[in-house]
Amino acid sequence: MRRLGDWHALERAPTAELRALQNARLARFVREELYPFSPHYRRVFDEQRIMPESIRTVDDLRRLPFTTKQDLLAAQIDPARRLDFVLQPSQEKIRAHWPLGKKLAVLLGGERKREELRFAYTPNFVTFTTGRSSDPVSFTYTPHDLDVLGEAIARMFDIGVVNALDERLINLMPFAPHLAFWAVTLGGFTTGRMILPTGGGKVMGTDGNLRMIERAKPTCLVGVPGFVYHLMRQAHEEKRDLSKVRTVVLGAEKVPPGLKAKMVEHLEACGAKNVRILGTYGFTEARMAFVECPTSIDTSSGYHVQPDLGLFEVVDPKSGEPVAEGADGELVYSGISGHGTCVVRYRTGDLAIGGQTWAPCPHCGRTLPRIASELKRTSEQHALSLTKIKGTLVDLAQMGVVLASMPEIEEWQAVISKKNDDPLELDELEIRVAPRHGVSAEALTAKVRKEILAANEIAPTRVQVLPLDELLRNLGMETELKEKRFLDKRPK
Repeated sequence: MRRLGDWHALERAPTAELRALQNARLARFVREELYPFSPHYRRVFDEQRIMPESIRTVDDLRRLPFTTKQDLLAAQIDPARRLDFVLQPSQEKIRAHWPLGKKLAVLLGGERKREELRFAYTPNFVTFTTGRSSDPVSFTYTPHDLDVLGEAIARMFDIGVVNALDERLINLMPFAPHLAFWAVTLGGFTTGRMILPTGGGKVMGTDGNLRMIERAKPTCLVGVPGFVYHLMRQAHEEKRDLSKVRTVVLGAEKVPPGLKAKMVEHLEACGAKNVRILGTYGFTEARMAFVECPTSIDTSSGYHVQPDLGLFEVVDPKSGEPVAEGADGELVYSGISGHGTCVVRYRTGDLAIGGQTWAPCPHCGRTLPRIASELKRTSEQHALSLTKIKGTLVDLAQMGVVLASMPEIEEWQAVISKKNDDPLELDELEIRVAPRHGVSAEALTAKVRKEILAANEIAPTRVQVLPLDELLRNLGMETELKEKRFLDKRPK
C-alpha cells in the first residue's frame, strides 16, 4: 500500500512544482525534526550561529558544513556520542519546536498519539556500512523509516518497469545486515509481489540458486553484478531454463555496458528475450537506492532521484562550492523524510561525471532529477578506491570496468603486492583472468596488458591465466558475502 502520496503524479510533475515540494519538505524537516531532535546537528547549528528557520531552500544548505564518514565514525567510537545522529524527540522538545496544532495533537491525543510517536521515532532495525573500515558505521531505522524504504524501493521497481501483476523476484543479494538485501526484500513486501530471498552464493551456493530460479521461474533477478553474471554463465553452460527472466537489477557495484552485454548473451542462450538490465546507485547513509530506467544496453538514463524523500547537491570536490547543473562534481546527500539515523550534507565521495540534471528523462519522460551514471571516487573520501601502484594513482573501480567489459574474459581478479613481500620493495600488480572458451591465452594476456596500461597508465607486472574453477575459488564466489575482486596484500 502506498503511504507517501500520489507517486504517479509526482514522477511527472512540472520541475518548478518538484523543486517547491523539495524545498518545503527540507525546511519543515530541518525546523521540526533535525534541529530539535538531532544532538549532532543541533550542536552544528548553534556553533555556526544558524537559525533553523533560515534553511528554506536547497541553496540555503550551503551555510551548513559538510558531514563526513569521519564524523560518523568519531561519534560511534565515543560512548557519550554514539546516538548523536539519531533523532531523539521528547515532550519538552516537541513543546518548544513544533507548531501549535501539531504539538497539541500529540500532547492531548492520548495513548493512540503516543503510540504513533513511538512508531515514528523509536529505532527497531539496524544496518551497517560495508566498507573496508574495521569499525563499520551503524544506521538505525524506525518503523516509519522502514515504511519509507519500502516505498522508495517500490518506486524504484516502478521506474525499472518491474511492476507487472505477474512479477516474481529472486533477491540474490548477500544475506547480511546491509542495506541491499533488506531494501530489495522490503520492496517486494511493499508492492505485494512475490519475492524470494536466497541470501546469495554463500547461503545457497550456485547450484541451489539455479535450482531455485528454475523452480520459481522469476521475471526479475536482483543482485550483485559479479555473482549474477556467474549464475548466468553457469546456467548457460548447464542449459538451464531462464526463459521467464525479463529484468535484471544490479546493485553494489558499477555495471559497465560490456558486462551488461555479456549477461544478455547468456540469458538469451537460456531462453530469455528482450531482457532489460538496470544499474542502481545506493549507499547506507541514504537508506535507499536509485535506479536507471530501461534503455538499450549501451545507454544509461542516469539514476532517477525521488525528490520528496531526499536531495543531492553537486559540489566541486576541492572547494566544496556548488557546480552548475550538468557539470561534474561530488555528490552530497541530505535525507528529508527519515527518522532514526539522519545525515544532512553528507559527502558521498562519489564524483558524478555529468552531475545532476532536472531535464525530463529522454527515455521514460519522468521529470524527476537524475544523477549521471558514470561515477568515480574522490581521493578525499575513498582513499581505498584510489591507491598508488608503482607510484601511480590508480582508480581500482576503473580497472574493474575495463576487465569486466572485455568479452574474452569470464572472470578476473587483481592482486597488489610487494616484490618478495618486502615492504621497501616495488609494488607488483598481478591480473588473474579466466578466458572464455576458444580464447587464446597468449592473445588475452597481451590484450589485458594493453587495456590496463591505456586505462590506468601502468602495466601489470604479470597476467596469470587460470582455469575458471580455480579463479572462482580465489574470488570466494560461494564463500564470501562479496567476491574478492581486488586483493591488496602489501604489508600495512
